[in-house]
Amino acid sequence: MASIVAVLRKKPNKQGEYPLAVRVTKERKSSYIYTGQYVLEKHWDEKLKRVKKSHPNSRRLNNLLAKKISAANENLLELETTQPFSSAKTIKEQVKGNYGSKSFFKLSEIYLHELKLQGKHNRVSAETPLINRFREFNKGDITFREINESLLRKYQAYLSSTRKVSDRTIINHLIPIRTLYNRAITDGLVDRKYYPFGKGKIVIKFPETTKLGLDEEEVKQLEGLSLKTGSPAWHAKNVWLFCFYLAGMRVSDALRIKWTDVENGRLYYSMGKNNKADSLKLPPKAIQVINLYEPGSNDISPTIFPELRMTDLRDRDLTQKRIKNADRKFNTHLKNIAKEIGLTKPLKMHIARHTFGNISGDRIPIQMLQKLYRHTVVTTTIGYQSNFKHKDADEALNQTVEF
Repeated sequence: MASIVAVLRKKPNKQGEYPLAVRVTKERKSSYIYTGQYVLEKHWDEKLKRVKKSHPNSRRLNNLLAKKISAANENLLELETTQPFSSAKTIKEQVKGNYGSKSFFKLSEIYLHELKLQGKHNRVSAETPLINRFREFNKGDITFREINESLLRKYQAYLSSTRKVSDRTIINHLIPIRTLYNRAITDGLVDRKYYPFGKGKIVIKFPETTKLGLDEEEVKQLEGLSLKTGSPAWHAKNVWLFCFYLAGMRVSDALRIKWTDVENGRLYYSMGKNNKADSLKLPPKAIQVINLYEPGSNDISPTIFPELRMTDLRDRDLTQKRIKNADRKFNTHLKNIAKEIGLTKPLKMHIARHTFGNISGDRIPIQMLQKLYRHTVVTTTIGYQSNFKHKDADEALNQTVEF
């Protein structure tokens, strides 16, 4: 059982007065709720835990403390009944009347803000609309206790029938809910027994999909397509091919590459998704692509491709916004290019990665391909392909794209 008492904190202000506070203690761990009022130490009765009559406003201050403690105990009783394993910190939040600590969308705001501070802007951009969709469905805020299997099944039906989204997209909508629910359990905001996910409950499992990539002949068609130099379509084609030549590099990484990242024919860069740093020897075809571009004299950021040259890369929000806009424009032009060369497969920026996986076939061992893809675990790579012969990374990369 937690305890709540009035205390005089031993942290004086410039006037030598000490703050009046309410202390919440559980399992020898304490948190403090400050009243905003200060008194001199001589006016505090440590035994009775109250302001002495010698203070001119003793009655008012003691009434304030009594009201705080009364309200605190009332809220604490509810919390101890519903969440007996709550920490002192959680109890403090509840006692303060910060009911947002039990709220799904209040916690989601904290979660998204933390992702933003960590520089994970892609996740913020991807998960914000998913969380907002859940808010639309609920028509407002909701506590974690209210998020049960029945509600989530209704939400799945809503997404399928009303929003007309695919099974995979429905799973994408459930993932941030599960993430936040796990966070709430860790923070002691809800008991694990109410967890609506897992075996026999709501199971999150992605449906199997087929990753389509171009074959060698289709890439040759794209390479041989003549487009007006400097045109948006010409540029989109170049960026796509560059990404393909670098093992299906993500467009967000390609657009951030600077001229200074290339030295003696090698590329040195950190992948934006997980900050993994490495280097690769640039295949001749990739060098041919970047030789089509010249650095500008007034560039803020001397990137190889022009999209971010006038962007301060330290401004992560603006950088990510411009990358998203560029990706959208590239895909529009690639769609038109696909029609021009008679491709029946979809041609988008992310297809460059599938294409590399498709063409690599049995030419590269799975461990080497894992290195090229920069996957953390080999099981992720196995999802793309299997059974390759062992070769040096640079030779394997050249072997794949030099056909």
